[in-house]
Amino acid sequence: MTIRNDPGATTEHADLLIEHGIVITVDEARRVIEDGAVAVRGDRIIALGRTDELRARYSADKIINARHKAVLPGLIDSHAHAGHAMLKTLGGGDGDAWMEACQTIYTSASSPEFWEVDARLSALERLKCGTTTGVSMLGGGDSIMRVDDPIYAQRHALAVAETGTRSVVAVGPSRLPAPLAYVDWSTEPPRQREVDAAAMFEVCEEIVRTCDGQGDGRVRIAITLPVYAPQYEQSHQALAAEFRQQAQDYMGLARRHGLTFTQDGHRGGTLTLAHRELGLLGPTSFMSHSIDLTEEDIALCRETQTKIVHNPSAIMSILGRCPVPELIEAGVTVAIGSDGAAPDRGYDLFRHMFQCMHYHRRHFRDPDILPHGKVLEMVTIDAAKALSLDHEIGSLEVGKKADIILVDLFKPHLMPMNMPVYRVTCFANGGDVCTTIVDGKILMEDYVVRTVDEHAVLEAVQEESERMLERSGLRHLTAESANLWRAAQY
Repeated sequence: MTIRNDPGATTEHADLLIEHGIVITVDEARRVIEDGAVAVRGDRIIALGRTDELRARYSADKIINARHKAVLPGLIDSHAHAGHAMLKTLGGGDGDAWMEACQTIYTSASSPEFWEVDARLSALERLKCGTTTGVSMLGGGDSIMRVDDPIYAQRHALAVAETGTRSVVAVGPSRLPAPLAYVDWSTEPPRQREVDAAAMFEVCEEIVRTCDGQGDGRVRIAITLPVYAPQYEQSHQALAAEFRQQAQDYMGLARRHGLTFTQDGHRGGTLTLAHRELGLLGPTSFMSHSIDLTEEDIALCRETQTKIVHNPSAIMSILGRCPVPELIEAGVTVAIGSDGAAPDRGYDLFRHMFQCMHYHRRHFRDPDILPHGKVLEMVTIDAAKALSLDHEIGSLEVGKKADIILVDLFKPHLMPMNMPVYRVTCFANGGDVCTTIVDGKILMEDYVVRTVDEHAVLEAVQEESERMLERSGLRHLTAESANLWRAAQY
């Protein structure tokens, strides 16, 4: 629909005008505009303000009436795992069995189709719950990465690009020692081969060359490495030289291509080692989990401008605590990640915001810890800073990418119509997101996904899941635990 104003008035053209919404900008002034509007041309925001002001100024090809809706920057998930969405139901409460299943499936029972279908499933779940940008480690974090052949990352990247969301795909070597056995299911019979450190590096180089910038720049590659933790893992002491060589090689790759760097699983003291022995900290580094940090760890993050990604719903946050309030007060940028998917969590960042607030309030026995606006920053502008993308996304501002979501606030659990930031952070969930826009393109409108056939994606997921269970011999992990009912613990 085209909006036309007074024929005698001079108006500017917009491709899209979102009007009559509560615009939560997360801009420098943290403006919340009642009866607000956002004008979009191409992939950029060209104006924000009150609806009457923008109506008078612009004619638009498409109008979205955002009455009773919050208009927000697209949410950003700063840490998750490719592959996990297909496995999240396995093992029930047995975390060790689930992790072993990940290792078996990622190396020996996953085809290129598996990684493509998983990417479509994850991107679909994200866009439906308002996450327009997500980080995905290509496998199980610092333990097992699918880097025996570039085809797995290439199929993943292509699927995300076709869905229309943004993604940062983190690739790097599997955990030392190498070589590691992988099975290729594209041949008949399947072929097993040993993949050494040099071959993994060549694959990562090819992934960078072929995948970085796909989808009109919406898919970016990041580099990742296993965490060096000799104080926790005795085997690392004998591998110190290999860790140093990896750091030199992969950070060189990141610098040559202008890539960001991330790691999964830091604990107290390992950030200090990463900086002093491996040179991995810096303004383009974002480190996940980071539990039980030392004062020196925190000071080095502030000094080097390293960002931290907190995963409040993760198992690691049960085993230790990421000192989020302390990091923020020290001047360190902290983002939130889902660490999804897993047997107890998905990609819904509204859930993880809520978990984050209550996690730290319980620790300090203080309900004033982590104001609602701060946790919203942690999945928008602070997350954009963590990914070195704050010049493009993370807030609704003129000149930035038009990554925009609408949250339907006219629902029983979101009434009455006041205090919009509180309603979004405390009461909303991913199912309340009704419209998702990335790069100015409408991916979902009025809850209907427009870029992919949702039913076809889900059917393909089920078919590939069955093949994966047959290949791996792990169908027994779909059985209910004997202690699922009536017991106090698994």
